[in-house]
Amino acid sequence: MNKNNIQNYRFVCTLTFGDIYGQIIAWLITITLSLASALALMGARRPVYALATVALVIVLTLPFLLFAFVTTLLNHIELTAVEANTKTQSIPGNISQQQPVEATS
Repeated sequence: MNKNNIQNYRFVCTLTFGDIYGQIIAWLITITLSLASALALMGARRPVYALATVALVIVLTLPFLLFAFVTTLLNHIELTAVEANTKTQSIPGNISQQQPVEATS
């Protein structure tokens, strides 16, 4: 594949915060329940069980969270072919074309 073939494709990521909002809320609920169970176990004779509970929940849920984020991201990547003579327009929200905010005194 040479450089000219790469320029014939349009690469856009359409991921928004709303797409992963539910995943974040579900993981925060899981962590909150984990901490609540750890606090309940803190009163036991061996508080090491409380720390082990939190560590176990985080270790077991983190791979699922990362898998969900990555698959959601990959589902929102668009790669479309464009004709070689077509002129592409920039996306309105492109950061590279925005002007920095200047302070006025």
